[in-house]
Amino acid sequence: MQEYANRETFRNYLFFWIGQLFSLLGSTVVFFVITFWIADVYKNPMISAFASFLYVLTMTVCMPLAGVFADRINRKMLILIADSLQAFVTFALILFFQFGIINLWIVYIFISLRSAFQAFHVPTVNAIIPTMVPKDKLSRINGVNFLFTGVVQLLAPFIGAMLLVFLSVYMIFWIDIITFFIALVPLLLITIPSVNQINHTERNVEKSSFIREFRLGFKTLKLIPGLVIMVILSMLLNFLIQPVNALMPLFILDVHGGEVGHLALTEMAFTGGMIIGALVTTIKKNWGNKLKVIFISLVIALVGYMIFALAPVGNYYIIILGGVILGFNLPIINSLYQTFLQTTVPSDKLGRVSSIDQALSSVISPIGSLAAGPLAVILGIPSLFFYCGFLGVIVTVGFWSFTGIRKIDIDSRRALEEINDNIEKISI
Repeated sequence: MQEYANRETFRNYLFFWIGQLFSLLGSTVVFFVITFWIADVYKNPMISAFASFLYVLTMTVCMPLAGVFADRINRKMLILIADSLQAFVTFALILFFQFGIINLWIVYIFISLRSAFQAFHVPTVNAIIPTMVPKDKLSRINGVNFLFTGVVQLLAPFIGAMLLVFLSVYMIFWIDIITFFIALVPLLLITIPSVNQINHTERNVEKSSFIREFRLGFKTLKLIPGLVIMVILSMLLNFLIQPVNALMPLFILDVHGGEVGHLALTEMAFTGGMIIGALVTTIKKNWGNKLKVIFISLVIALVGYMIFALAPVGNYYIIILGGVILGFNLPIINSLYQTFLQTTVPSDKLGRVSSIDQALSSVISPIGSLAAGPLAVILGIPSLFFYCGFLGVIVTVGFWSFTGIRKIDIDSRRALEEINDNIEKISI
């Protein structure tokens, strides 16, 4: 699986990764500004929830298709096309705002298109990591990834809030296009290994149909012990976390009577927790019993979700505490999970398996986003957040106690060899 990774490819990956951080900064600033604009202009949980629904639905539908493409065609070209189209769509939105012909449905279309491009971008970038990063550095590079991603996401709300004081919404969108060109430079200069299809003969390409490769991704996913259980758990938890994703701006602006600065402060607190968690994953080299650590971290994160929901009106200290607890555990959960996938799935199948995993994990998330609006009207946003966190704790503890996943050993060399042998058999 690591036949491509060496010191040179690792240096190239770091160069590429720095460019991607700039691109992420621009995208995150734009997303913060557009969600604030929707909440501030319309002040309606149904409208905010529907925007989140469109984003998650598009991502879920496109992910499996994107994963197969990530394993079939030139990954560098796929990233270039997806990022270029996203920059073009952002430029089009700037024109709509500038000429005063903007409306809610144009913004909805913009959100959906950006989600589709991200659906192609994310699995492709994830799939190239084990082909460019040596195996002994995977766990730490995943931690570093989350660390610097957290730093970017910490800065983005602050930058967005500051820019909203001095600039109009459409002028802020230019940051996405500027950072796209910054990320374009390393992407064009480096070589990204092509794992699967590029060097195949014409005869092999004809035999390898799209449907066959998609099915192979599903079969590979099912052969990894515990992964199906984790996918089902992720489905349920992603469903329960959608209300906070959809209604965060309204929770701060409406329920707590805050301003854009308070929203930025809350986002920064959450991201600050992520940075601390990412530092832990970066410093700690070896993790024993990864699945146990993941489940413990899930429960603690959901307790943070409940604390966040119970904050008295205007008490941002409690909100920040809950956000830090929630944010701290996410890098630990995600980095251990990503390391597990990268060490068990062959690199020529990682794009498919990763995208199918993410798509299945998010398959009911659109329903969660759509339901968040009416449920918020009925229960109130704080009560909705609390009930979702409480149910999440029950679900997580129940899966650990009754599915047998606690008995699965994914850390031993023998277990990894058996998984790889089984995967190779279905590939013949």
